[in-house]
Amino acid sequence: TLDLNSYGAKDLFTPNFDRMAENGVRFTQFYAGSSVCSPSRASLLTGKSPSGAALTGNSGKTGGLPPEQVTIAEMLKAEGYATAHIGKWHLGKDQGRRPEDQGFDYTFGHMEGCIDNYSHFFYWSGPNYHDLWENGKEVYEDGYFFQDSLVEKARRFIYDNRDQPFFIYLAINLPHYPLQPDAKWLEHYKDLPSPRKNYAACVSTVDEKVGQLITHLESAGELENTLIIFQSDHGRSVEERTMWGGGYAGPYRGSKFGFFEGGLRVPAIVMGPGVAKGVEIHQSAMSMDLLPTIADYCGVSKMPEGVEGTSLRSMLEGEDESIRDTMYWNMKSDRWAIRHGPWKLLFNPKDDTKDYPPLDPKKDRYFLVNLEMDNTEGTNLVRTYPEKAQELIEVYSKWQHALPVEEWKGSRDEWKVTREVTRDVRRGTSGKGRGK
Repeated sequence: TLDLNSYGAKDLFTPNFDRMAENGVRFTQFYAGSSVCSPSRASLLTGKSPSGAALTGNSGKTGGLPPEQVTIAEMLKAEGYATAHIGKWHLGKDQGRRPEDQGFDYTFGHMEGCIDNYSHFFYWSGPNYHDLWENGKEVYEDGYFFQDSLVEKARRFIYDNRDQPFFIYLAINLPHYPLQPDAKWLEHYKDLPSPRKNYAACVSTVDEKVGQLITHLESAGELENTLIIFQSDHGRSVEERTMWGGGYAGPYRGSKFGFFEGGLRVPAIVMGPGVAKGVEIHQSAMSMDLLPTIADYCGVSKMPEGVEGTSLRSMLEGEDESIRDTMYWNMKSDRWAIRHGPWKLLFNPKDDTKDYPPLDPKKDRYFLVNLEMDNTEGTNLVRTYPEKAQELIEVYSKWQHALPVEEWKGSRDEWKVTREVTRDVRRGTSGKGRGK
């Protein structure tokens, strides 16, 4: 969350993101839809929670975003916009689930979660395979730096479509592993220890490419007419493939895969026509709010059905208001969290960072925090405020996408699966459970 200068980093060079913050708004409590890639992207593109978009795990195991889900691209295409996906997809590689099937007129990038930035081979366990596609056909750019390709493809799309409204979903795949920055940035950060220097070099590479893209928008005469939204898809990774870390989350506990703040709270900056300049927004917002925000700014005549997000336009234009008091997260079938005001309850929490003592599978099955009292989430308050834990369990249970809830029996430290989860509770009721 702190890996930009505008978010407090002291060892990074991010002038382009910093200028965006100076010329737009910067969120301090912006939350991703999930703490892992595919569901987070599904939430952003559909304006729904991952559960609402029917994708709560990575696409390699789930198949990807169901074809019936309506994306931002499909919504804007119906309004006459040219649409492009450039970069990482990770929402399904099979026919019917690829970007060209989800409303994108032009698409360039990789279908899986990560690729080598020079060979463009799937970067995971073997056997590895080539994964670079343009408009549904496999293409080869061996040895060409993928980050440069992203900027060039975006530049061409901007110039080719500057006489009509356009939408670009630019899904940059850094600083996701493999940590392969531009070599000059490795030289710039040579005095930092590893893996921080590798991660920092990736962040500055992304900053440089975003700056180039903004320059292209300006050269095409489109900068003043373009809403630019930046956010990360989830918190830092501490996986082996990312050299066990490199990212910095400041006081926030946790990382990718977990629902502590370090896995969910992400940088988010918005700039464009009508957006306030140099403003910090401290109210909570989520990535699923971006679809209705874009719809609001673009004058969309009909929103897709089932959208759970709320437009941030009034907030972006300077009104000091809160659009939601409650937020929910699910992951697969065994992990969930709810934030209600400053209180947050995690079920089956996960923390891979080793920054805190290991979680006790029994005593920490439910983990309660108050973010105003302690934003580090270092102490489980579930036995200090048992009535608050029960209140949040009840609120979560009424959410339309709630998982079956294990009953907490307070001081006896016992849980059991509550079988009496009614159909109405599972589905929710009209007007409830959407964070409004």
